[in-house]
Amino acid sequence: MPYDMTDKLKIAVGSRALFRLEKENEIFENEGIEAYERYQREHETDILLPGAGFRLVKALLQLNDAANAVQPVEILIASRNSADTGSRVFRSLERYGLDISRGIFTSGAGLAPYLKAFDIDLFLTANPADAQAAIDCGIPAATIVTDHAERYDAEEDLREIRIAFDGDAVLFSDEAEAVFKQEGLEAFSERERALADQPLPEGPFAKFLRALNRLQREGGTGPVSIRTALVTSRNAPAHQRVISTLRAWDVRIDESFFLGGLPKTEILRAFGAHIFFDDQKIYTEAAADAVPSAKVPYGPGSVFRRPEGAEGN
Repeated sequence: MPYDMTDKLKIAVGSRALFRLEKENEIFENEGIEAYERYQREHETDILLPGAGFRLVKALLQLNDAANAVQPVEILIASRNSADTGSRVFRSLERYGLDISRGIFTSGAGLAPYLKAFDIDLFLTANPADAQAAIDCGIPAATIVTDHAERYDAEEDLREIRIAFDGDAVLFSDEAEAVFKQEGLEAFSERERALADQPLPEGPFAKFLRALNRLQREGGTGPVSIRTALVTSRNAPAHQRVISTLRAWDVRIDESFFLGGLPKTEILRAFGAHIFFDDQKIYTEAAADAVPSAKVPYGPGSVFRRPEGAEGN
């Protein structure tokens, strides 16, 4: 009987999001694919150091360790490497005791079609182009900040997995954010007050939030739990539309912070997020000093969508 992943939380993670591969990436970019492959084969038995996404992956796998029967989480490696050069990644997974046995290795081809085929709930990568391609295919995806990986406690063994989200352009669409940026705070506040009881359209991470919510309900009061947080620049009166939206979606957010433009970093530090998702680089770069953070790209219908190759904020 084929292995069924239908009801699982399905996460795909890039090798550079999971492990520290900055040196190897520099070789690839500066010397080319042959030099990169040669280096990986020569260092195949060298165990890689934990990267920015390691802590989240380890925490999610604890849900499987705590499960009585059916394991609720499936994590796959998704890489543009070949299976040959990916051997070092699997050796490192085994060394750290991470039960990940499935992988996508495309030898340079795009990953998005295969992520779509697997119906992935979250793709975490260090490559902005891969994140953008996944978002364009309807897959929740984000580019993790890799600069501060050494600051995160890879050996931490928590019984609670903490995931934090920005609101507009992440959980919700960016239509309200567009009003704020184009017409100002007063116009935004008046519009959100008028539409307080009308749910916001879904954003790129609504699917992932729903998947987490399903696990929360099924997990009950088990030994490992998931806790979510909304950390948004909205404040009153714009907060009410968020509440109306979550009620309409029938999903739960455990903690909500309506900051009205205040900095997010210390709130995220206090929450102890294993990951924070935001659409603006100014927030993810600041937050990464305290917790693993990842930038969510804008979808094809967004008014903020940059031309291909442009970064923006």
